[in-house]
Amino acid sequence: MANFNEILNYILGIVFIVLILAVAYAYLKPHQLHKRRLVSTLILKISYLFYLLVLCIIVYLSALVKGGLDKVFYGVEFFVFLLVLFVPTIGILARKLGQFSKKREGYNYFFTVVNFISVIFILLMYFL
Repeated sequence: MANFNEILNYILGIVFIVLILAVAYAYLKPHQLHKRRLVSTLILKISYLFYLLVLCIIVYLSALVKGGLDKVFYGVEFFVFLLVLFVPTIGILARKLGQFSKKREGYNYFFTVVNFISVIFILLMYFL
């Protein structure tokens, strides 16, 4: 029979993933789009939610299945993982700053590409 603590950790991990995605969805409000920048805003929000889903699943699998983040991402990979962890989030939070209001469409497309590159890096570091 499986250990109760292990089962509880798996269940809590899934609950936290759902909670993180719900908070991100509530903050981003992908159903409310900008009238002038409809496509770029939608692509940015969807790519960030996809990035966040992949990140949460990889962290969940690393922490609970493979024994910890330090065993999966070690050495230089850990610093790349930290970079991939923070850059898309900073990009999504900084998009409403006044400095980017005139260049928002280019900004949205740039960080959409950053989100997809981050997903590729996360998956490559986890599986290789």
